[in-house]
Amino acid sequence: MKESRPLCALTAVLTALALLTASIAAPILCRPFYYAHIGPLKLVERTGLTENEIKTAFDEMLDYCLGAEEFSTGVLKWSEEGKAHFTDVRGLFLLDLRVLGVSLGLLAAALLYARFTGRRPARPLGCGPGFWAGAGLGAAFLLVGALAALDFNRAFVVFHALFFPGKDNWLFDPAEDQIINILPQEFFRNCAILILLLLIAGCAALIVFDLRRGRGKR
Repeated sequence: MKESRPLCALTAVLTALALLTASIAAPILCRPFYYAHIGPLKLVERTGLTENEIKTAFDEMLDYCLGAEEFSTGVLKWSEEGKAHFTDVRGLFLLDLRVLGVSLGLLAAALLYARFTGRRPARPLGCGPGFWAGAGLGAAFLLVGALAALDFNRAFVVFHALFFPGKDNWLFDPAEDQIINILPQEFFRNCAILILLLLIAGCAALIVFDLRRGRGKR
């Protein structure tokens, strides 16, 4: 089979995109991950709500962020400013899921193209697209994770400044937007940790698989 460097680069980029967006989607789509925090973070005691009321408020908020037309937070009060922030969040969540779907679709198309044209991704320096996707993405997010671990509060603020430029409606008034009372910063920290762990595990798997595949070919 004829080797193709452009195919290698394209496959590496699409693989990295798919892994990144899938890792971000994990805490968004896995609602039991949030439910598991209710007890350890003592949300019932801290808010005076029942566990069912907390779950309902979270589910209704997340339903909106994933495309539902109506915004609500169960028995909790919310303001138009708060809703506006979740509208922005909705755009980011849906963008992530769309990029995940498109990257997987294009990756499948690239592999089919390689199969039916007799081409295969080149292996620069003896390493294929899986290695380069894993190494590049892993190195970048190990650095990001290390910086965030030094000062998560600062990283939290920087994140919002980057993804919600010029806006401060993410600074909720707990009396007006009571949803923030069941979304403590510890939960967001754990979401970030989960995403980072999934990314690093995925990158390591890509690297190991690619290296083993390379040795097998040799």
